[in-house]
Amino acid sequence: MKKNAKTEDAILALLKARGIMSAVDLADKLNMTSIGMRQHLKRMGEAGMIKAASANHASQKGAGRPAASWELTADSHNKFGDSHALLTKDLIEGAKAVFGEEGVEQLVAYREDQTLKLYTKNMSEASSLKERVAKLVELREQEGYMAEAEEDGNGGFLFIENHCPICTAAMACQGFCRAELTVFQTVLGTDVIVERVEYLLEGGRRCSYSIRPK
Repeated sequence: MKKNAKTEDAILALLKARGIMSAVDLADKLNMTSIGMRQHLKRMGEAGMIKAASANHASQKGAGRPAASWELTADSHNKFGDSHALLTKDLIEGAKAVFGEEGVEQLVAYREDQTLKLYTKNMSEASSLKERVAKLVELREQEGYMAEAEEDGNGGFLFIENHCPICTAAMACQGFCRAELTVFQTVLGTDVIVERVEYLLEGGRRCSYSIRPK
């Protein structure tokens, strides 16, 4: 049972990070047989942990029927957590009621300042853009963002956050997202341009950022 749970956690993590995937691709990533993977997927589907992707997203492998593909259910997305979600939302709504929008903006600014100090300190020895991006990935990973970065082939990077542990707070106050972008731009340096290219709160599967030299 423990082995099954460990494998299923790995499947959930892959679907969270990569989005829709076929049984064959999942098996390949986890070094399993396709038969073994399908057994796990069948059990997880029956338990409501995953669901079959729509036909439009099914993986096409040459001629014939498209390969079955899978994605997370809403409950499984929530399994990854939103740090103190309800308490955070209540505190933000309370701050709006007591201090007004200006008070909430001050709260956002304070958090931005604290984050900026922490990231700047941790990046003090990162000189190249590649080193700074790698350190940013490390810092965001520690905070639960399931972060990663990919080189774009033009000297820049695609910085990806597959999970947002403060999503509920961000929905209540998008100033947190605005501050996040400002922090990234500041710590990565004036020699780069940082742009959000995928946004969870606008229907994206994740948040991702283009980081490229000026």
